[in-house]
Amino acid sequence: MFSCVTDYRISEAARLLGVSDDTVRRWTENGTLPSTDESPRRIPGDALAAHAVALADAASDPLDQLSSARNRFVGLVTRVQIDGLMAQVDVQSGPHRVVSLMTAEAARELALEPGSLAVAVVKATTVVIETPKG
Repeated sequence: MFSCVTDYRISEAARLLGVSDDTVRRWTENGTLPSTDESPRRIPGDALAAHAVALADAASDPLDQLSSARNRFVGLVTRVQIDGLMAQVDVQSGPHRVVSLMTAEAARELALEPGSLAVAVVKATTVVIETPKG
């Protein structure tokens, strides 16, 4: 799994960014991501974090509206499960899967189906942060 260090192996960086190992290797070779000269190469944690933020900024919000909610995940609907009065809608936003429970009526009105472009908006008062055992 992941260790509690300040730099990451290429495979760890790829999993964290939701891309392939080859993509991270290309980014290190063309200078998009800095890496160490040691073998195996490692990516500094601060550079990886900055790159993750830049990648997240790349997905534009198609709604382009003002909102008090700051946690907006642009992605694709991957599953809509309607059962009686309720619906479960899964949205894949990069490496993140966001699940929403809503009324079946709302899911139908929004015409949600796999492949639909959607923005999952999360409004919460508590965010829990965990780190691996070190």
